[in-house]
Amino acid sequence: MCRNIKPLYNFAPPATDDEIRAAALQFVRKVSGMSKPSQANAAAFDVAIDEITVATHKLFAALETTAEPKNREEEAAKAKARSANRFG
Repeated sequence: MCRNIKPLYNFAPPATDDEIRAAALQFVRKVSGMSKPSQANAAAFDVAIDEITVATHKLFAALETTAEPKNREEEAAKAKARSANRFG
């Protein structure tokens, strides 16, 4: 999994359109092997990002959970603590 793609489902407040699009961009970059496409590939790159963004919105709308939404600040603090333990 891409290190820059973070879980976005079941958070309070919910993931924004910008966060979902950024995750789609990271996914397309990873699977294409390009951080920035050439002009010849830019249109295909943009279409893929748009389609993945739409698919993610559909996925989130279809998912059901009984778990309480996670708090963004608490999850960020946990991730920071794990990183500190791992890398010192």
